[in-house]
Amino acid sequence: MNTREIKVQKKEWIPRKERLWLIVAIIIATLILFWGLKGIFQLSLTTLHSKQFEHTFKGFGSNARIFLFFVLAYYVILRVIKLRMLKGQSQIKKWLSILLRFTRKWHTPAAIIAIAFIIVHTVAVFMYGFKFDFSNISGLLSLLVLLPVPISGLFRYRRMDRKWHLRSGIAFAILFLIHSFS
Repeated sequence: MNTREIKVQKKEWIPRKERLWLIVAIIIATLILFWGLKGIFQLSLTTLHSKQFEHTFKGFGSNARIFLFFVLAYYVILRVIKLRMLKGQSQIKKWLSILLRFTRKWHTPAAIIAIAFIIVHTVAVFMYGFKFDFSNISGLLSLLVLLPVPISGLFRYRRMDRKWHLRSGIAFAILFLIHSFS
């Protein structure tokens, strides 16, 4: 077996063309985590239970929401392209395919950054005081469903996920939307 055959057999976990942007996204997510958690842990106890702090952790959740809508846009555009209504609309399909390539390229980096905002949001909510109401329970459920999404996404690169990334992502999207608008 020569070197070329070994390289073909040994497939990388993350393709080279996506690796740079994933590393940049991980660096940005790490900075968001350190900056957000450092700021939260330096607050006094009276500030942690104020209305101002509630706006702060809701701000982290809103930032995560923006990134997650972008992440979900990939699946929405993919579904729209497959609609029968667009069968003869080549110009619209052309623009949608350009948009699909763009959202596909930034799907994973945006998801990594969104997860950083979600972690900071979750820590801040527990520091503020977790109440057993509908909004907090739906947020906790969506967080639990989110846990396998990045892991199955990593397996997705090697085509080993058996559609678990999509299934758990859809379950997360539903719970996230419930939490987001409750």
